[in-house]
Amino acid sequence: MAATTYDRTYAAARPSLRASLGQRVAQYRAYRQTLSELGQLTDRELADLGLHRSQITEIATEAAYGA
Repeated sequence: MAATTYDRTYAAARPSLRASLGQRVAQYRAYRQTLSELGQLTDRELADLGLHRSQITEIATEAAYGA
């Protein structure tokens, strides 16, 4: 009886685990893309945007994870 209950619980939770994993992967990709794009800018271009190179990680985190 315990195995049946476990199987049903696991099967019910499975789609939400996949959705959660998919969301985390998408967030990580957005983080990496933001890092890459901002990292390619020169210091002058970053300054024109009012940014400093040391802020890139923080900005990428905020953009991807909404922190």
